[in-house]
Amino acid sequence: MWSHLERGSSPVDWCESNYSISPVIAEFVNTVSNILFFLFPPVLIHLFQEYAKFVNPAINVLWVLLMVVGLSSAYFHATLSLVGQLLDELAILWVFMAAFAMFFPKRYFPRFCGGNRRVLAFYSSVFSVVSTGFLIMHPAANAFALMTLAVPALGFLYKELTRVKCPRVYRLGLRCAAVCLLAMFCWIIDRMFCDAWLSIDFPYLHGVWHILIFIASYTALVLFAYFNVSDERPEQRPQLKYWPINDFELGIPYITFKHPCKKDRNLTI
Repeated sequence: MWSHLERGSSPVDWCESNYSISPVIAEFVNTVSNILFFLFPPVLIHLFQEYAKFVNPAINVLWVLLMVVGLSSAYFHATLSLVGQLLDELAILWVFMAAFAMFFPKRYFPRFCGGNRRVLAFYSSVFSVVSTGFLIMHPAANAFALMTLAVPALGFLYKELTRVKCPRVYRLGLRCAAVCLLAMFCWIIDRMFCDAWLSIDFPYLHGVWHILIFIASYTALVLFAYFNVSDERPEQRPQLKYWPINDFELGIPYITFKHPCKKDRNLTI
């Protein structure tokens, strides 16, 4: 068991040369490129205070889970240990399932949920526990399996964007999808064409993936938070704003309300 904590015990080794920059960090760029996972979530927790108060305080769980993803990823790339790999992948799985339980539109709920989001959260937790077992059993295939989660996420994003009436939200959705696809492209070509990138001394596309996928992930969470309130609490009139300058649409997006009111307990998980 202790061998899984040893450096280099993971079957996965990315394109960046090991210990080429630091004698104690295996993949230096892949490690430090997780910095956004630590910088942005505290800001988002602050910006979503109104959302947490009037809609669902569990939104803060998602921001904390993003920090866990960043911490786990940094540990994995610094050590290339099997435990680090599994922590990284399990954190991604759980943030995805938490977002699914929180934001999945009620109009798509299966009948056995009875329109109750708590029931959906329960089944999502069961699925996450079972999937955790499979991830531990087959670590070499985990990265590719987790990548497939982006397909339904992009599908639901497309479906929601076809219904949205706010041009500002629509533009953010398009940028989110574009950044996500670009991130996936960087992940794939780093994985499949490593020799080519080594030949030009630029084996750092996995680090670019970390930056892009964080931007895509937190933006998607903001968008689905907006869709959720628009569907289930339209009387609150959600608004998409940007920090620090609202007119600058490349800032940090967040949700506020024209008519905030007390949250409904049935919306929380």
